[in-house]
Amino acid sequence: MRKLIYILFIVILFFGTAEAQEIEAVDTVTSAPGITIETSVDLAEAYIGDLITYSLAITHDTDVVLTPPPIGANLGSFDVKNYEDLGETRLDDGRIRTESRFMLTTFTTGDYIIPPIPVEFMLPDSTKKILISEPVPVKILSLLAEGADTADIRDLKAQIEFKSGWPWWCYVIAGGILLLVIAIVLRRILGGKKEERKPVDTRKPWEIASEDLAFLKEKNLPAAGEYKQYYIELTDIIREFLQRVYKIPVLDMTTWEFMEAINEFDIEPELASMLKQFLDFADLVKFAKFMPESEKAYADFEEACNIVDIVRKAELIKIQTQAVPVAASETSGGDNV
Repeated sequence: MRKLIYILFIVILFFGTAEAQEIEAVDTVTSAPGITIETSVDLAEAYIGDLITYSLAITHDTDVVLTPPPIGANLGSFDVKNYEDLGETRLDDGRIRTESRFMLTTFTTGDYIIPPIPVEFMLPDSTKKILISEPVPVKILSLLAEGADTADIRDLKAQIEFKSGWPWWCYVIAGGILLLVIAIVLRRILGGKKEERKPVDTRKPWEIASEDLAFLKEKNLPAAGEYKQYYIELTDIIREFLQRVYKIPVLDMTTWEFMEAINEFDIEPELASMLKQFLDFADLVKFAKFMPESEKAYADFEEACNIVDIVRKAELIKIQTQAVPVAASETSGGDNV
């Protein structure tokens, strides 16, 4: 038995090592030449509900290619109330400095740590690494004065249990009858209907997107304060539109993966920048609990319409360009005859 355990351990160790060698991980370092990360907060101690400004500054050489950290980065137990991108600044020594600010808050007391943020970058020799920022400690204090009387704050009482007068076998019979009814209903539904195939929509991608945007506009979700659902539906419309146009699985990609894939297509830099800003801000609302202004939500709807229109015009130009050589070849062939 002991020999069998040893053999299993060796087999697991072998396959685990082989799998680790197949997946080449990016090196993680705490310091690297040509790039530095600075993190800070304006309040090392704050009270419940106070806004804490968390700053993230990255300074790097011009020959270092930086991949900005995601807006929805893990910030521990803190909620993101606002986000500000201060852009890039070229320093006197020629290096580039980018800075971002997060407005954070929490409603529980204790000693917290804003966790490190990983920043991916590529050195001049095409080596990719990940630099880890320093964690930042923050202490959240209670609004109650030290030594205050907290006698009115008591634990929750235990739940009251109500005893039923029915014996256990009644529940078994009732459960069996319920399952039988559900089975009969499902059998009739699934057996009475033939498998229906979803019809293929032969319209142009921009026609489908324009109709979906019109339906979303009628819902007027920002007026009801449903910003997260609004941005989920808005970005899904744009992602499905781009998936139909460029034939790539945009719905299954993160924003960073999509921006990497879209670079393989011949699109204008202005459109690529517009897509990145639009999707990054939407991720902030969907994943970081950020609450935008209603004016910003309506402006992003117009931005989505502009993205659809820009891509539509670019695709129509490509179609016309491809049609011209075909027409020319047909004309030349007719002259030869």
